[in-house]
Amino acid sequence: MPWFGAHLSIAGGLPRAVDRAVSTGCEALQIFTKSVGQWRARPLPGHEVAEFRRRLADTRLRAVVAHVSYLVNLAAPAPSLRARSLAALIEEYDRAERLTLDAIVLHPGAHTTGTPDAGLRRIGDGLVRLLRRRPRGRTRVLLEHTAGQGTTLGHTFEQLRTLLDLVDGAPRVGICLDTCHLLAAGYDLSTGPGYAATMAALDRLVGIDRVRLFHLNDSRRPLGSRVDRHDHIGEGYVGLDGFRRVVTDPRFAELPMILETPKLPGPRESDPLDRRNLALLRRLAGGRGPAQAGGEAVSASPNTRASKR
Repeated sequence: MPWFGAHLSIAGGLPRAVDRAVSTGCEALQIFTKSVGQWRARPLPGHEVAEFRRRLADTRLRAVVAHVSYLVNLAAPAPSLRARSLAALIEEYDRAERLTLDAIVLHPGAHTTGTPDAGLRRIGDGLVRLLRRRPRGRTRVLLEHTAGQGTTLGHTFEQLRTLLDLVDGAPRVGICLDTCHLLAAGYDLSTGPGYAATMAALDRLVGIDRVRLFHLNDSRRPLGSRVDRHDHIGEGYVGLDGFRRVVTDPRFAELPMILETPKLPGPRESDPLDRRNLALLRRLAGGRGPAQAGGEAVSASPNTRASKR
């Protein structure tokens, strides 16, 4: 069965995100390691890194990833913005390495002017530069499939294939699929035939084995809308049957699947909306329910991540 979790706040310090994951009953966790609306990142104090890693070692969280700032745009035609984006991406990669995270999740970028092909080449060049500058890195870079709003790239399997080819199939580069983005981009998950066709195209063009992570979000907008608006599980156009297909697909049986669904205002130790969505996903997946009050079933040693990185 997949490892279910959520994107959680780091308010109060990075270790607090681990506490929130345990309280929520997560098996996987996604965080920001810095403020997503600023280029500048506060330095990570050594004691905070050590405490984060210590708390992580005391849990059964099986995958922990960071989402890269939305400011980063490797596809930007302006050399100054592209250089700033690469520097920020390298910094986020280094932070993830210090925290022993499994992956960073990156929106490929938007070409803004010019052609999509030129934008894809710029993204590929940026990724190659990152990999060359950090040749011994263990953290993966996961390219997130996008909804295709405006000039954003990565909304077709063909574009993702091009990006993988541009990095010569580097094993440290993988794919993150977002269920809302897939539907908005025109890939139908809501019907049996649509799901089968989508997965067949994914396997043919990208490769099922390149998928390392799912973002589980319903879509407030219909199939092919090219609009990225997340909704709670089963309350949008993906629908309960669509999510049942994803979470019971044996090809994804041991992947982390992380919620990015709406939350109640303000950081809290355990958001009831997250708990509700996680409980529903587990019922759809077949009934395993580690997310009981306090997250007890995922808070005991030993840690299982070391063998999964």
